[in-house]
Amino acid sequence: MFQAMLDPVGGSLGLSALVACIPLVTFFIMLLGVKAKAHISAVVALCAALVVAIVGFQMPGLLALLSATQGAAFGAFPIVYIILMAVWFYEVTVVSGRSEDLRKFFDQVGGGDIRIQAMMIAFCFGGLLEALAGFGAPIAVTATMILALGVKPKKAALTVLLANTAPVAYGAVATPITTAGNMVASITGSGAATAQHVAAIVGYQAPLFAVFVPFLIVVILDGKQGAKDCVIPAFVVGICFAVTQWACSNFFAYELTDVIASLIGMAACVLFMKVWKPKGVDGVRERFGLPPLAETGESDLNGKRTFMALVPYIIVVIVFGVCKLGIPGILAQTDIKIPWPVITGAVLTASGTNPGTTFNLNLLSTPGTMLLVSGLLAALVYTLNTENGRYKMTMGAAIKAIGTTTYKMRFSALTIVLVLSLAYVMNFSGQTISIGTFLSGSGGAFPFISPMLGWVGTAVTGSDTSANALFSSLQYSAAMNNAALGGVTPDLFLAANTMGGVVGKMISPQSLAIAAVATGVIEADIMKKVLPWSVAFLIGTCLLVGLQATVLAGVLPVLAP
Repeated sequence: MFQAMLDPVGGSLGLSALVACIPLVTFFIMLLGVKAKAHISAVVALCAALVVAIVGFQMPGLLALLSATQGAAFGAFPIVYIILMAVWFYEVTVVSGRSEDLRKFFDQVGGGDIRIQAMMIAFCFGGLLEALAGFGAPIAVTATMILALGVKPKKAALTVLLANTAPVAYGAVATPITTAGNMVASITGSGAATAQHVAAIVGYQAPLFAVFVPFLIVVILDGKQGAKDCVIPAFVVGICFAVTQWACSNFFAYELTDVIASLIGMAACVLFMKVWKPKGVDGVRERFGLPPLAETGESDLNGKRTFMALVPYIIVVIVFGVCKLGIPGILAQTDIKIPWPVITGAVLTASGTNPGTTFNLNLLSTPGTMLLVSGLLAALVYTLNTENGRYKMTMGAAIKAIGTTTYKMRFSALTIVLVLSLAYVMNFSGQTISIGTFLSGSGGAFPFISPMLGWVGTAVTGSDTSANALFSSLQYSAAMNNAALGGVTPDLFLAANTMGGVVGKMISPQSLAIAAVATGVIEADIMKKVLPWSVAFLIGTCLLVGLQATVLAGVLPVLAP
């Protein structure tokens, strides 16, 4: 039997918390100082966590190792499984040849105005890709698409990185929020309820940024003239996206928040552009070095091809709606609860409770399986609508793409598995609770500090999911033990960690590298452009969380009983 302690190192909470930081500091030094690859950095940090657990926190070696294996299992399933299926879902449209029609759809809707087209691609379509895939996929895809419109490389890089902020919290079918809920399940008693509450609180934060992002995009692209010409459609899209994001996260399936918000934002732009004509189109095309609109010719895109380009995203909304609202209880009955060998009953938290040693094998109720079903249905629709010479799709090609996608993601998947192993070792040994308890001594300043942890975690790892895996238990523990916070829900600080990650992702080495590859601009130049935006958004997030922890606490959604 092992029970975690808050102050095992010299009987000092401060010294114990300092020692507990060694694995995290090791990870950051390896990644930023040594410039090692993310999965290598995670391996070294995991080894450091095991040493600290065994030597510093007096955890038996076997229990420490088995804690790491449970973390690896959770990282592989459902986390990696969800992300794999999300990326593959988009690959189905690429393999079918329909992704090009989606780009033409944006050309047609934008009325020839590059600023409107780029806003729709980077913000609406990028949000959809983030919702389904995340982990750099929207940056790579949308950067290439808006470069093809004629946007200059540096502006393209800044545009897609800024646009990628609004949907990150609910990215990859809300995997960051689901992870946050699962990481504190042993404290709350229910990971699903915690995740839903966190999603609802984020719904009172992320939309406030989403309202302004489309407007900032047109300013980046065309300065004061872009602001003057496109202010109305930019705010139409931003407001529609933000309101839908709030409503879906609070009253619908939070995993679908960005999917629906992106589709609503896109639909709002399409409808608005039917009654509003962009100003100065030929002028902006001239500034971007493009021919006048009259010389570009007509698009060959028709109604059927537009519908077929959009059909996968219609299917995914229907499938998730049925599974999350129609038959969630039936699907949950198939979950298999697996007490993790040896450590179940042998590891306790500092308060004497089970830290969460039961592994939930939710084969049917996981969003990964819902994405798999959605992708297969989309592939079937495409197979039945194959056109020789333009579109060629088979179910075999769709299934083969799963293997191709898995191979492409192998190192990203390994990193996630290792980071979750690191998180479980730190949690089960007491390292996380020691840091959290020490941080709780920051008193009333904690709400302003809280988002910074998520910002740093995501800036370093490139993943809001990984940042939540590292810091969710710490945030929750700090809030629970902070008397200065009064009756403020600890879930606010899980949301704060998530939102800190949202604004930190744009400066992560992973995001910068992907943008650099897609645009041909070196990472250092992109970093100079994007860092001020990230810091400004972080300050705004810290102030918002500080207000929500004090004068605005009564506005936050209440955890359902």
